[in-house]
Amino acid sequence: MVSRTKNINLKLILILIIFFSITLSYFLIFTSISRIDNKNIITHALRNGDEYSSLPATTSAKRVQHVRTKQSLPFDFFIREFKGRDIKIGLVNIGSSSTNDHGEEEEWKELGATTLVNLERVSKERKWGDYFPEWIDEEKKWRSPSCPDIPMPDYETYGEFDVVVVNVPYCSNDTKQGQGIRDVFRLQVNLVVANLAVRNEHADDDRPVYVVFVGSSCGPMWEIFRCDDLLGHEGNVWIYRPDLRRLAQKILMPVGTCQLGLTYKKQEKEIMNPNLSKLTKAMAISRPREAYVTLLHSSEAYVCGAIALAQSIIQTNSTKDLVILVDNSVSVKSLRGLRKAGWKIKIIGRIRSPLAKKNAYNKWNYSKLRLWQLTEYDKVMFIDSDLVVLKNIDEFFEYPQLSAVGNDKVIFNSGVMLIEPSDCAFESLMKKRYTLKSYNGGDQGFLNEAFTWWHRFPTKLNFLKFFLNAEDAAHELPGSVYAVHYLGLKPWMCYRDYDCNWDKMDHRDFASDSAHSKWWQVYDKMPKKLHAFCDLSKSGDARIKKWRKISQTASIPDEHWKIKVRDPRQHHS
Repeated sequence: MVSRTKNINLKLILILIIFFSITLSYFLIFTSISRIDNKNIITHALRNGDEYSSLPATTSAKRVQHVRTKQSLPFDFFIREFKGRDIKIGLVNIGSSSTNDHGEEEEWKELGATTLVNLERVSKERKWGDYFPEWIDEEKKWRSPSCPDIPMPDYETYGEFDVVVVNVPYCSNDTKQGQGIRDVFRLQVNLVVANLAVRNEHADDDRPVYVVFVGSSCGPMWEIFRCDDLLGHEGNVWIYRPDLRRLAQKILMPVGTCQLGLTYKKQEKEIMNPNLSKLTKAMAISRPREAYVTLLHSSEAYVCGAIALAQSIIQTNSTKDLVILVDNSVSVKSLRGLRKAGWKIKIIGRIRSPLAKKNAYNKWNYSKLRLWQLTEYDKVMFIDSDLVVLKNIDEFFEYPQLSAVGNDKVIFNSGVMLIEPSDCAFESLMKKRYTLKSYNGGDQGFLNEAFTWWHRFPTKLNFLKFFLNAEDAAHELPGSVYAVHYLGLKPWMCYRDYDCNWDKMDHRDFASDSAHSKWWQVYDKMPKKLHAFCDLSKSGDARIKKWRKISQTASIPDEHWKIKVRDPRQHHS
């Protein structure tokens, strides 16, 4: 009995010891937590993933819950990334420097030292067309082109930032237009943020600069901040770690197409910031993967044009790859010819425009979006297969995405354009094709809504063979042209003796014998084994003869119908 009573007493003692130990532990933990200051509460909770409802019900804890609800993504991310140390944060369009002060500045102070970036809003009188005019005086015959002012901060007054945070301006019709909205204030804010990121003193080493967009569902302008650099997106918050070399290329460009874009080599003399100079030198040292690309789909009508295009590029001593995207409408024989011409062939599936009308000529033109899948290249220069290149244009690969020649009003011509392949950009474009309206149902109208901020190539890089000037009756091709875009009937669809666009009254604006002869000069320099791919079919020859007869009957005054045709392709065995 004594032994049994003794055992019971020992068990009771052990139980009491355990009970008091647990009680003491809870007391010590509670005391420790209650002594954490406001900033450490945030750090402690975010590091351990605790729910805010378990924190002490203090005023600071309520603020933490508010922050967690609105901006949990950036706070979680930066506390992990910077391991609790204070960081330097630049605030754009936030706090007392903006018209929408909702306490955001105080929230960001929880993470580190904040600086309000002074931003003078661009005049509301400024319209998108002011920065993207249809025409500029490229040759500076009358005056040097210039862009209307977009106010920028005095960047030299600000130190380096680890993080730049921006409140994105609201953009109207966001659901309908996506990120294709044309808003000058939105452009201004995005350019300010891009400059702040690039101009940091440590921007040329391995230390990252982060950019956070908050507020509007519009998000950043993806023409400036690439989706490839997106680290996280939650609600109306986007976190980026920009590729500063690529971003520097963009901010070296004019604010719009009101001035010609210039290669960074030509702009380096004008650069005052030493960090930008370092970045441009780094870009010059790098060896990007680059290629010229064209596309054939739905028929073989442009096989000859694609062969001539490849040969024209080779004849300029280009050092770039040549890639052609083709669908299954191209025969094995034509594929052999394209390969002999110099193209690397990639077979693709066509992409139909979901908004194209039934049997529209351009219903499959969205196949051009496949360009963004060529991720083995850093940049590609797309060229339509009805062009030939007359002078080396390799230097224009220095431009950033998206660069092109102006077409009409604020839009560009998609026949020649510099793009940067990206899987996420391709996926985004595929989604946008259901919401962005194309003015012509084809790729050009669509891409102009997807890339509203673009850079102007000189017109001579994509000279449209189109003459409206009545004084130029001969429609002479300017001597400084880099590449000719053959609108209307194509050279290989005519006799080599003259441009058969002269034979049709509704095509005469496209006619030019001097431009026509340039194409045939490329043809003559091609290996003769490629000439057969440009032969005239019997139906093609009959069409030319038909319109020659019509023009003769109408006694069209230029009298091209009198020219004696010597083109051997008119003869069929």
